[in-house]
Amino acid sequence: MAASSSSVKPSDHSSPAEETEEETEFCRGFKDANAFVKHGLGAVVAATKASAALPAAGDEFDLYRSFPAFQQFCAAQGDRLLHGMSQIMQHHGCRSHMSDRNRLTGLEDRFDLVVDSNDAVLEKVGILLDEASGVSRTQQPVMPAGYQPPKIVVKSLWEGENRREETFHLLHAKNIQRPQLKFKDKVDNSNTPFVSRIFIKPNAVKPLPSCECVKKPERPEDLDVPAALVDFIHQQRTKEHVDDMFSHPYQYELDHVVMPESLKCKPEVQMYKPLAESTCQFINTLDDLVALNEKLAKVSEFAVDLEHHSYRSFLGITCLMQISTREEDFLIDTLELRSEMYILNETFTDPAIMKVFHGADSDIEWLQKDFGLYVVNMFDTHHAARCLNLGRNSLDHLLKVYCSVNSDKRYQLADWRIRPLPDEMLKYAQADTHYLLYVYDRVRADLYDTGNSQPTLIQQVWAKSRDLSLKKYVKPIFTEDSYMELYRKQKKSFNMQQLAAFRLLYTWRDKLGREDDESTGYVLPNHMMMKIAEELPKEPQGIIACCNPTPALVRQQINELHQLLKQARETPLLKVCIIPTSFGPHDISRSSESDFLDLSSFGRSRYCADLMSLKLPLCYFKTTN
Repeated sequence: MAASSSSVKPSDHSSPAEETEEETEFCRGFKDANAFVKHGLGAVVAATKASAALPAAGDEFDLYRSFPAFQQFCAAQGDRLLHGMSQIMQHHGCRSHMSDRNRLTGLEDRFDLVVDSNDAVLEKVGILLDEASGVSRTQQPVMPAGYQPPKIVVKSLWEGENRREETFHLLHAKNIQRPQLKFKDKVDNSNTPFVSRIFIKPNAVKPLPSCECVKKPERPEDLDVPAALVDFIHQQRTKEHVDDMFSHPYQYELDHVVMPESLKCKPEVQMYKPLAESTCQFINTLDDLVALNEKLAKVSEFAVDLEHHSYRSFLGITCLMQISTREEDFLIDTLELRSEMYILNETFTDPAIMKVFHGADSDIEWLQKDFGLYVVNMFDTHHAARCLNLGRNSLDHLLKVYCSVNSDKRYQLADWRIRPLPDEMLKYAQADTHYLLYVYDRVRADLYDTGNSQPTLIQQVWAKSRDLSLKKYVKPIFTEDSYMELYRKQKKSFNMQQLAAFRLLYTWRDKLGREDDESTGYVLPNHMMMKIAEELPKEPQGIIACCNPTPALVRQQINELHQLLKQARETPLLKVCIIPTSFGPHDISRSSESDFLDLSSFGRSRYCADLMSLKLPLCYFKTTN
């Protein structure tokens, strides 16, 4: 009896240890978040392997599809997956009509719904991570009074009229004068490699090559041609100084620069002035710029940041430069002083002065591209944050951690071409560098302590920053095969007509963007270009229907686009199978000329050229029924 009583006890009552374990579980079956993530990752890996094991699209899948059992299996598993996805979406408060065939019948519609749901879920994850880190995301991006554009309604085609409309603010000012029109030097959008704008080299250890330090006399035929293009053509014709023309002007200096002694010991942290009590000077004249350069030459460090605009320019424009010393803040109107900014090379390349950036990857390239400015002796606090494993490496997070400052990012996506800049945007720009020297002190102190009172980690960050200074700006160069890189990323399967249309549209967009100095995203966004190439509309109105909203240059050039699509539809209708470049067994470099399709039978030379430009072996073409 005692034995049977004791045998019943464990099943009727849980021990205190078991109850405590259940209470401390992260969720049912998982003791902590790491266990849950590990289990979830395993499930994702298993699902990915199962997906990869399915028959590939094309002939292999068509063969399997001919068996009724395979069709039934695919249908059943497809419905099961759609049901599971709907439940997940419903759990996260997203639209969950994945399995409702009356509402969503197309594969593209379902894919769009998955993309939207993923975006919504990831946005929630980001918000929760920010809340856990103490960063508020309740503020919405706004534009200052007088510059707020009208709300743009973004709505998918399959979304019903009764659904709640979602609106988004676009922070691009309209009807402002293009600053490029006032530039003294013509913008160089030519399809040639970038040639440095530098013509004088301060703080040089190795002199600037003679081909760059002397400006050529201006000839009448050169007046409307970018100087960089003239230099490139001249040097290519004469084969002079080709290596020097494309080298980094301060390569030698950066290779031989040594870390300052001040970085080898723990710094004394200098507190910043309150933002409201700090003076901020707006620099928009040459005299003020020269005076600023003289001030910077007397300090041991200063902080730098840039505001850039890329939507209404092919290569982008640097609109504002922020510089802060320990005592003052400066905002430089780089649109007004674009041709005079090279003056700052005297201090930017001085190895005795530390330049502090945060996330300078793009800044280094923009300085070279727009002003011919280079940086010697730099410290990037972004790399310091990564070395300290702070979890998040943004400047917002560093300001929150070290300064208890919640940075206002409402103007981060604003149009910085606006002149005059409103007070709100000026304050935002000033704050970007005002605290950066204090953050520079704090991260160095933490690196020193983390490295057991040794400057090893500081030296690592400084070395990474030096390597970043060696980056060279590279212009986007258009080639006959440029469109294929974008095509492969889209994971589409086009026939020969669609691919020809895509190539022609890509070429038209690049040419127009360079001529009008507009970004390719402004001329014709990628998703619209893919849609037009896929649909191959036969009428101009069909092109308009593929674009929502229709870009201004598409409306202006609608007849030319119509002719391009008409030309593409006359291409022989072939199915094209693009083999990835990394796929070794079908390396076409080993194919002989006889392995390629004889194009003479098509009788139209321009189509033959289109096909030959793709360089596809004969086995990759087949007529469509």
